[in-house]
Amino acid sequence: MRVLHSIAELASVPGPVFLAIGVFDGVHLGHQAVIQHTLQDAGGAGGIAVVVTFDPHPMRLMHPDRAPRLLTSTPHKTALLDQCGVSHLLIIPFTSEFAATPPQEFVLQLHAACRPLREICVGHTWSFGRGRRGNLELLKTMGDELGFDEVGIPAVQIGDEIVSSTLIRATVEAGDLEKVGRLLGREFSIFGTVEHGDHFGRTLGFPTANLSAHNEQFPPNGVYAVETIMNRADGFGASALNPGHTLPGVVNIGVRPTVKAAGGERLLELHLFDFDEDLYGRDVEVIFRKFLRPEKKFDTVDALKAQIACDVAQARKVLGQ
Repeated sequence: MRVLHSIAELASVPGPVFLAIGVFDGVHLGHQAVIQHTLQDAGGAGGIAVVVTFDPHPMRLMHPDRAPRLLTSTPHKTALLDQCGVSHLLIIPFTSEFAATPPQEFVLQLHAACRPLREICVGHTWSFGRGRRGNLELLKTMGDELGFDEVGIPAVQIGDEIVSSTLIRATVEAGDLEKVGRLLGREFSIFGTVEHGDHFGRTLGFPTANLSAHNEQFPPNGVYAVETIMNRADGFGASALNPGHTLPGVVNIGVRPTVKAAGGERLLELHLFDFDEDLYGRDVEVIFRKFLRPEKKFDTVDALKAQIACDVAQARKVLGQ
């Protein structure tokens, strides 16, 4: 995937250019509908589809007190878009200056940079520009004047619920991973960087990697059967650590009440089966396959060790190990 970081860089993309624009936090089924429509239209016209998103999430700048917990950080979102078949991604820095841009000016900048701009595709209720005054009606008016098509994709609905990032955050927090998977169109995952911990798991015979998660929305505390994918873009590459390689394991999310983690800090600890290579500094995506049990406090460290052995055995069964 080619990643652009300014509107001006669109001039280097061979036209005609088809744009899918949105925040796309979670890259859920609704977002995928916008992106896939753009990919199909571009493919049918011999053009290039470019997904346009923003960093940080606009709410972080505009209303930090009300900003949502992220389902996907920008690196996670980038990896997911790559998996969707996106070849070009424009990540616009969302600054105070950019937020003050009138919606008409934003569209004019896109039109001037693309050679040429053929289509802008968005969710049908998307709003943009200063004061959020830009909408699908404005895109239609300007498209008629400037010679590009506008497309508004209807919301995706499952049952009686509209798929949205807000709904997915609440569903993750409630721990309903099966429903989360239906809303996302994929299993829930957390993306992060492996960092050094206190190595307590190694003393129990179950070495763990502490994950500094880029996600902010976590499922409930507890133990989960997981599969871990090495980030395809982190530049590493030998043996089992090849980018894209999947490794089975278990994750514990919680405060480690048996050993009293310092300050009650919530940790994500990953144990990979039959694996003893260095992961420190690696970016990984942890895919949550099944919830095994809630976190609990054990009377002794030996009791904790015995339970971990049971967790590993159960996770192996779940993962077909």
